[in-house]
Amino acid sequence: MCVAIAGGALRGASAFGAGSIACHTRNRAAPRVFFFHGMEVFWTPRAKDNKSLVKLLREEGAVKSDRVACVMEKLDRALFIAEGERNLAYMDCPMQIGFNATISAPHMHGSCLELLNKHLQPGMHALDVGSGTGYLTAAFALLVGDQGRAVGVEHIPELVEQSIKNVKRSPAASLLEPGVLSLHVGDGRLGWPEHAPYNAIHVGAAAPQVPQPLIDQLKPGGRMVIPVGEGAQELVVIDKGPDGSLKQWTASSVRYVPLTSKDEQLRGGV
Repeated sequence: MCVAIAGGALRGASAFGAGSIACHTRNRAAPRVFFFHGMEVFWTPRAKDNKSLVKLLREEGAVKSDRVACVMEKLDRALFIAEGERNLAYMDCPMQIGFNATISAPHMHGSCLELLNKHLQPGMHALDVGSGTGYLTAAFALLVGDQGRAVGVEHIPELVEQSIKNVKRSPAASLLEPGVLSLHVGDGRLGWPEHAPYNAIHVGAAAPQVPQPLIDQLKPGGRMVIPVGEGAQELVVIDKGPDGSLKQWTASSVRYVPLTSKDEQLRGGV
C-alpha cells in the first residue's frame, strides 16, 4: 500500500535510456516488448497499466525502495504521453515527444530516482535539466514535499508549455501554484541559480563533459546524476562532499539524446 511520500537497469533489458529506439510487441498471452539498438535485441515485459508497470520494474530490480515505487505508482506515465500514443505508455522503452526529444524509459526513471532517493527528502531542493514532459520533475516535487522545491529546465518552449499541462493533470498539480514545482524555459547547461544550491540534480541528456555551472549549483552533501559521453555514454554519479570535494563513479552504460543548445537540437535528430 502506498503511504505518504514526502517525509540499476532491468535484467535482460537495455541500459540504453533515452535514445531513438523502436518498440514492438509480440502477439502472445503475456506480451513482452522488444527493441533494437544497432544489431542488439533487448526484451522487457509489457504492462497493462501503470501499477503493473511499477510492479514489473520492482521484479526486475530497477525499482528497489517502497518510496520510489510509491511515487511512480502515483504518477501515471500515460498522463505525460501524447494522447494518441498512450497505448504505448506502459512499455519499458523511451518514446519520442517531439522537437528531437524523448521521454526516458521507465526503468531509467526508476534507476535515477533510486540513485537520488536520499537526496530527495522532504524540504530538499532538486533540479531536473532537460525536463521534457515534466514527469521526473513532478516525481521530485512529490518526494521533496511542500517544504521543498523541484525545478525543471527545458530549452524548448513548446515542451515546457506541454509539461505544465501534463503536471496539471497529475497528483503533483497542487504543487505548481505555491511554487514547490516550477518548470522554466532555459539552457539547462547553466542550471537554474535562483533556487540553488540543489541537494539533487538530474540531467536527462548526455553531455560531452559535466557542465561547471551544475557542479557549482550542487549543494555540499548533494548528488548529481548525469549521462556523459558523445559515443559510448555512461550514467555518471557525482557526490559533493561537505568540503566541496567531488567523488565520481559510473552507475551503468546508457544511451541518451545529446545535451546541446536549442538550435542544435532542432537541427539534429534522435
